[in-house]
Amino acid sequence: MKQYLQVLRRKSRTHTPYRVNQWFKWLAPGLFVKRWLLISAGGVVLTSLGLAIWTNQTPIHNLIKFATNFLGQITSIIPSYISGPVVIIGGILLVFLGQSRTLGSIESALQPDRNQELVDVLLTQRRLNRGPKIVAIGGGTGLSTLLRGLKAYSSNITAIVTVADDGGSSGRLRREIGVLPPGDIRNCIAALASEEKLLTELFQYRFEAGDGLSGHSFGNLFLTAMSEVTGDLEQAIAACSSVLAIRGQVLPATLSDVNLWVELEDGRRIEGESSIAKARGKIARIGCIPENPPALPKAIEAIREADLIIIGPGSLYTSVIPNLLVPEIVEAIDRVRVPKIYACNIMTETGETDGYSVSEHIRAIDRSCGNKRLFDAVLVQKDSPSARALIRYAQQQCHPVDLDRDAVEKLGRQVVRADIMAEDEVTGSVRHNSGRLGRVLLRWYGRVREDKRSTSLPRVGNP
Repeated sequence: MKQYLQVLRRKSRTHTPYRVNQWFKWLAPGLFVKRWLLISAGGVVLTSLGLAIWTNQTPIHNLIKFATNFLGQITSIIPSYISGPVVIIGGILLVFLGQSRTLGSIESALQPDRNQELVDVLLTQRRLNRGPKIVAIGGGTGLSTLLRGLKAYSSNITAIVTVADDGGSSGRLRREIGVLPPGDIRNCIAALASEEKLLTELFQYRFEAGDGLSGHSFGNLFLTAMSEVTGDLEQAIAACSSVLAIRGQVLPATLSDVNLWVELEDGRRIEGESSIAKARGKIARIGCIPENPPALPKAIEAIREADLIIIGPGSLYTSVIPNLLVPEIVEAIDRVRVPKIYACNIMTETGETDGYSVSEHIRAIDRSCGNKRLFDAVLVQKDSPSARALIRYAQQQCHPVDLDRDAVEKLGRQVVRADIMAEDEVTGSVRHNSGRLGRVLLRWYGRVREDKRSTSLPRVGNP
């Protein structure tokens, strides 16, 4: 049945109304096609005229004379009221045939599989290029989930990613080779890639056998090799992004070899990102070694030019806050006057945010950056997960992040509530839904921009 429907769909595309609709799309404003076709036609005419003048011909006179004689002969045989329309129709058919074959050749060269019409691709690309400049700050699976949702609205995305990971494959490469951890960066590149499904499978593939290979992901090894070839992680990311044609750019927060540390309320000091959650204590302070690492200049530039800044979602102390331990990033976010929002986690995390409410997430971020108010609003999940999911998470001592609205508003933050959750019906795991997350954030950005525009308009009439 599926194959039959695909055949019907292909056949339906050959119908005249569909093809005519696709051809007329090439006349849509903004594709920059019509002007170049006209310029090309003008060039052909000028070239022919120049050749005639060069050879001492009188092209216009001869052309008029020839046309007059030719038309006189035709009208003497076939009446003008018949020959005229026939010639017009013939000319239109030739133009139509030539242009359709030309566009068909272009489409077959650029899109051999023809999964989507070229004009639709161009229109989509044009729309995405006009999208807002978005900076997303975080790490882990939360940031890659956000990027999947945002790339449907803009190609001007910058993901600023933490490089404090010291566990798993990234940690092994960091210890054995001395490169910055590529894991979170790999996830973001795969999320922003056009062929996301195939690249995700390739980049996330983990070797299960082999001396030294077991446990490593292909994407981590790929980025590590590119770092060795190009000289540093920044150039490696740029090269990979160019090859994979991602929408936007992925930047590490810093190129310094950063290690996290936390002090717990019971006095213990824990070092290493992967050890923080295992310590099972309430975090009082967080920092990094070296202290005050320098920011990547491109990350600061992206923040200064941003139209929208999104912090999170992701693990509070191991994905979000590590980026804010870079003072230059904090200063840059604090200075820009654009809409800024924090996407709060849906569930608490064992060993990091046990019992945390929304306001406690906000206070932790404020403390880590010197009590500066880096964002104006917080995005919170509207409805609670199902009973089955709550039971599953309760067994792990995790619970939904409670919205204490009064406390949040006292901190000067606007609360944005929306259904942004995706719940796995089989496992009961709760995650952010990338499509809903991106749609809600862009709608909020649009409303804020309209509100600012309306308040900045001058008043008309008597005060």
